[in-house]
Amino acid sequence: MKMKNVGVAGVLFLILFLSSDLAAAQCSMCRAVLESEADQSTAKGINDGILFLMIFPYLLVGGVGYFIYRSRRKKKSTS
Repeated sequence: MKMKNVGVAGVLFLILFLSSDLAAAQCSMCRAVLESEADQSTAKGINDGILFLMIFPYLLVGGVGYFIYRSRRKKKSTS
């Protein structure tokens, strides 16, 4: 039953991760500056850069969470 919940969470994570292209990741100051410019490719580049930098904290927290989960699972199976 627990593995089913992990699978559902994994699918949900993948859907949210792959739909990040739809997210508007600019702060209000960045948006104001980029809207005043005529070139929209700059705004797209800034959005892509912000989304790229946002990925790493989530990967780190997910990795630490996975290792904690795995170590607790080993302790339960040995005791």
